[in-house]
Amino acid sequence: MSKNQQICNVADIPPNGMKSFKTEDGSKILVANFNDGYYAYSDACPHQGTCLGEGFYDGAVLTCHKHLWQWDITTGKPIGLAEAPLERYQVEVDGGKLFVKAASALRMAVLFADISEATKTRLERLTRRETFESGSILYDIGDTTDDLYILESGRVEFRFGRDDRTSAAGFILRKGEVFGWAALLEDQPLRIARAVCVEDSTLLRLNGEEAVELLSADPESGYRVMRQLNTLITTHLTSSGRQ
Repeated sequence: MSKNQQICNVADIPPNGMKSFKTEDGSKILVANFNDGYYAYSDACPHQGTCLGEGFYDGAVLTCHKHLWQWDITTGKPIGLAEAPLERYQVEVDGGKLFVKAASALRMAVLFADISEATKTRLERLTRRETFESGSILYDIGDTTDDLYILESGRVEFRFGRDDRTSAAGFILRKGEVFGWAALLEDQPLRIARAVCVEDSTLLRLNGEEAVELLSADPESGYRVMRQLNTLITTHLTSSGRQ
């Protein structure tokens, strides 16, 4: 869904309640009200695809009934046991009607979740959307670390090693996940892994130097990104070590 689409009337959503709807393309979207705001997310739990509309909502926190993953309804950020954010849609209210539009992958990225709105908009303007066929190598071991990537659709596999001695890292990415982090780091000029599309994929590409320069102009946002980056790297290294 690349354009605004009317999904319901404001009156269809109970005060501090939620309701599921189906779009013209068959997607299921969950719309929730919190005070004076409306929030829309994919109706599928990012864990195992369970229908979130069958879960529990207390007016602020959404809970999946199957494994009790929880999210802040205003941001889609995971709480407690949950390990992934919700896939968010932009919401617009006009004349009592509620319209939704798929949010950009950058706006779903945990790495950029806490930065200022102005800086987030400037980063979006720097991205380049590119589509790759299954089997395409995005970068290889030893390549320069010029760009980072944000997955918009598809699936990317990471491999470590050399030639026929490479082994899969076991990472599975969701929409909005960022990879190629080394482009944001000093003294990390070369790739240490191979990134391969294992199905047709669309990604947002962002030049590392341009991103760092933009974040340097907004120190608070830059600090938040680097703090989150540290968490992401630690999480993935720990996960990889358990493979």
